[in-house]
Amino acid sequence: MKIRFFERIEKVGNALPHPAALFGLLAIITLFFSWIGYFFDWQAIHPATGEHVQVVNLISKEGLHRILLEMVESYTGFAPLGIVMVALLGIGVAESSGLIRSAVNFLLLKAPKNSITFMIVLTGVVSNTASDLGYLLIIPLSGVIFHSLGRNPIAGMSAAFAGVSGGFSANLFIGTIDPLLAGLSTEAARIIDPDYYVMPTANYYFMAVSAIMISFVGTWVTKAFVEPRLGHYTGNVVQEEIKGLTQPEKKGLVWASVVVSVFLLLIFWGLYPDHGFLRGTDNSVLHTPVLKGFIAVLFIMSATSGIVYGYVAGTFKKHSDVINGMNTSFKGLVAFLVLVFFASQFVAWFKWSNLGLLIAIKGAGLLQNADLSIFTLIILFILLSAFINLFMGSASAKWAIIGPVFVPIFMLLGYSPELSQAVFRVGDSITNVITPMMSFFALIIVYYQKYDEKAGIGTIIASMLPYTIAFFIAWTALLIGWVYFEWPLGPDVPLYYIK
Repeated sequence: MKIRFFERIEKVGNALPHPAALFGLLAIITLFFSWIGYFFDWQAIHPATGEHVQVVNLISKEGLHRILLEMVESYTGFAPLGIVMVALLGIGVAESSGLIRSAVNFLLLKAPKNSITFMIVLTGVVSNTASDLGYLLIIPLSGVIFHSLGRNPIAGMSAAFAGVSGGFSANLFIGTIDPLLAGLSTEAARIIDPDYYVMPTANYYFMAVSAIMISFVGTWVTKAFVEPRLGHYTGNVVQEEIKGLTQPEKKGLVWASVVVSVFLLLIFWGLYPDHGFLRGTDNSVLHTPVLKGFIAVLFIMSATSGIVYGYVAGTFKKHSDVINGMNTSFKGLVAFLVLVFFASQFVAWFKWSNLGLLIAIKGAGLLQNADLSIFTLIILFILLSAFINLFMGSASAKWAIIGPVFVPIFMLLGYSPELSQAVFRVGDSITNVITPMMSFFALIIVYYQKYDEKAGIGTIIASMLPYTIAFFIAWTALLIGWVYFEWPLGPDVPLYYIK
């Protein structure tokens, strides 16, 4: 029954249009509803400003002119576009040099045996900083490590999969998903406040603590549920030899660590003294260009450390190797660039039509009349995000669709865009490990079949469902506690929105 249920989910998900086509369709629907709303005179009073808001008909002379004149600007000015491109340039150098791969290997191979499960889950979470590294390296490597220790290799891969995919949004460091979602949140927030800016570090405090929490919960689920259910491995796959780092790789890691340490010392030197050269215009630490320009900092640090590692370890021989690393990171951006074009038009048209603002005003009014507490709203939004994730894999695509609705609703209820983003990220992560819509799901089946030829969708669902349930309970409780105690979600990030 369980397998048939998820087969239905897979069938429904496969029936959805390509995300780029979906955004194109949503943009056309926006045009249609802008005309319908104008015809029926949809309007409302902005509860914060008292301003009269009504639908703007985009299928009009003025609307069509604006679409034609601002199409290019809507695309090139779309907040996530430049952010992701610059971040990937630096991360591409670090990844192509082998720095990230060596750091991951070092963490896993040096971990004590009694903490190996925790380290596997944590390393899986941290790997989100480097795009798809977790799926391509950590999950299969974890199976090898568990097998070499006499433990069930499928349990090891399940633990790694839980960290890589179930803990996708959590991290100890700022990864590519942070600026991407922050850019989309900025666009959504500007439906209400044209000057609002969501920083890439918006959820850093919460997500850093979440990374540790997910690692502990994932470790407990692996030992308490997954390993006992799987039992001892009885297959005929021979244990593989785990290779350690070579001497050049170790030397490269040392020098890369020195480079990162120097950068951190420079940042500290620029922020700690009064009137430090990295302090903001108001001489504060919180409004520093280090935070607002974090993508530039990420690019410089990751590119420099990657270059140093590459030359020391011998993976880079000439300067063109560095450029090729950047080129390689951009090869995977082609689909993203196409997707962003259609997403940017949809978001822009949705904003221009005032449909998003009207939906937010009406939705906020309904929620206020329903007298839902913020804790109930958090739980419901997490469940909604988790459900949508079963049918649509891309986090950015989902947030580009529902962000323009829920970010303004949260703002009109008095809560910050950063909080709505954090709630979405929890829901979006917890069902990653049980949805066939996740882009690497087929690859995970192949990994499992290495040790069990009969493994399929049902095998993965049965192994990963305990993680989804446990992550939902623990992560939701953590977020509710965070809001209850009114802790900041990130540097200079309030829970409340006050115009």
